[in-house]
Amino acid sequence: MLRLDVISVQPAMFRGFLEESIVARAVAKGLCEVNIVNLRDFAHDVHRKVDDKPYGGGPGMLMMCGPWFEAVEARAGAKPYPAGTRVVMTSPAGRRFDQRMAEELSAEGHVVFMCGHYEGFDARIESLATDLVSLGDFVMTGGELAAAAMVDATVRLLPGALGGGPAAAASESFAHGGGLEAPQYTHPAEFRGMKVPEVLLSGDHAKIEAWRRREALRLTEKERPDLVR
Repeated sequence: MLRLDVISVQPAMFRGFLEESIVARAVAKGLCEVNIVNLRDFAHDVHRKVDDKPYGGGPGMLMMCGPWFEAVEARAGAKPYPAGTRVVMTSPAGRRFDQRMAEELSAEGHVVFMCGHYEGFDARIESLATDLVSLGDFVMTGGELAAAAMVDATVRLLPGALGGGPAAAASESFAHGGGLEAPQYTHPAEFRGMKVPEVLLSGDHAKIEAWRRREALRLTEKERPDLVR
């Protein structure tokens, strides 16, 4: 079973996410365990302080080493971490998160997500991470939404998480490093003059599969040529 720990200064942000999503159903099925850890539980002053002013001056506040080292070591142990453990720090300098990385994380045994906040981390905290990861070239106020996105993308790949079984994830966009998924349709066969392609109504599974491959390639070349190798 995959164990996921998310360390954050805003643990309440995950409440709805864990109660209403595919992730909640995966937890209920026993496919994974998700623990939301309050970083302030590892602060030792009366105000539960986890940030301070940066040396050398500058705007904002930086997250302090002490609470982070204690929190990560409480969940993952001290370095070197056990085999199958990944510690993911959200960082604009990190590897771009993609489907391939979601596949990697879903195959691990334990993943710890470190959610940044304020002006960022004291640079020494980076030594705790096995992976620096970014969702893209934009800045958010904290790493909670990024961690939630990564947890969702990872958990839905666990066998049994999706109602359609393994095939539900195998043919999706970006699956196994591939391109976009072919267009899909459901009832009615015609809506406001827009018709479902005849091949999908034919019942000929070989022709349908060939059409889907062609359409997936066409759509990828048109919308995401960077994915075509």
